[in-house]
Amino acid sequence: MNPSARMRLRGMIRKESLQILRDPSSIAIAFVLPVILLLLFGYGVSLDAKHIPLAVVVEQPDAVTASLSGAFERSEYFTPRRYPSIQQAQQALQARRVDGILWLRNDFSQRLLAGDRSPAGVIVNGVDANQARITEGYIQGAWQSWLMRYAEERGRKLPVPVAVEQRIWFNPALRSLDFLVPGLIAVIMTLIGALLTAMVVAREWERGTMEALIVTPIRIHELLLGKLIPYFVLGMGGMLLTVVMARWLFDVPLRGSFWLLFGTSALFMLTTLGMGLLISIVARSQFVAGQTAIIVTFLPAFILSGFIFDIGSMPAPVQIITHLVPARYFVAILQSLFLAGDVWPVILVNAGALLLMAMIFFALVWHKARKRLD
Repeated sequence: MNPSARMRLRGMIRKESLQILRDPSSIAIAFVLPVILLLLFGYGVSLDAKHIPLAVVVEQPDAVTASLSGAFERSEYFTPRRYPSIQQAQQALQARRVDGILWLRNDFSQRLLAGDRSPAGVIVNGVDANQARITEGYIQGAWQSWLMRYAEERGRKLPVPVAVEQRIWFNPALRSLDFLVPGLIAVIMTLIGALLTAMVVAREWERGTMEALIVTPIRIHELLLGKLIPYFVLGMGGMLLTVVMARWLFDVPLRGSFWLLFGTSALFMLTTLGMGLLISIVARSQFVAGQTAIIVTFLPAFILSGFIFDIGSMPAPVQIITHLVPARYFVAILQSLFLAGDVWPVILVNAGALLLMAMIFFALVWHKARKRLD
């Protein structure tokens, strides 16, 4: 690059940097908004089911029913509430005061000693299907644990055809926070990169300063680089802030390489900047550009990236659409780096997809960007 080109590029970078400093909304989007989103999701959103309100009905109290009821009371997953009759417990379930009912009938002990496979009754509120499955699974787990302990205390053996030894990899504590926060970083970076750059060219058209830039000797690639570099630095600063909060505020482990995380984040930031810049060139209104950026980039990153909703459980046509969402690939990279480590097959495949998408977006930007008024 010759000295005059470097001077023009430095001038463009300085102009855009001053614009960022004069516009508090850019700083807020890059640094304040990530903090707010992380705090909201970190402290306000949890997919963990604990302290589930459970109605316990014991029609004939004895030592056996007391032992089983105590097992549920000692569990961190349940908050048992005693009801004298099944009718009152069903009323509480209908009023949403409890999420399930454990019903120990008056012949519970006799049926248990006789080897009846279903001595206890369980009723679960199925309005929320996911919560119902979790509640049912926890009740089944607590029942099986108590039943095996009860048999061991009496020197009896349960007829268990298969002995299952569970091992949970990557997230042994089963904390949904360790799963949500890395995915949220991808959503935040999508919002920062696409929303900020969606305004840069549209703002010049709206304020009438694009005509002045067109008549200057600056070339189109210098104009684009001068606008992208400050927002790239701003976006990477927001990324570092979110990683620091994830690691030290929410105690999410980072088992992979930080520099690999930084490099893949830079690649994803370039992809989102290309998306935002393409939107900004096509839409010459800041309002239209901002709304388009939210609909085209942020919402798909939130819904279709695997951040919250499992892609494998989506309908087949929707799964195909998710391959067009860059955040899908970055979420997979983040979850691998944070929870599993440097899993190269996952990282290389998804980084390659991001690189391809970045090249496509910048090719479209180069095709659409022209120094002319039409």
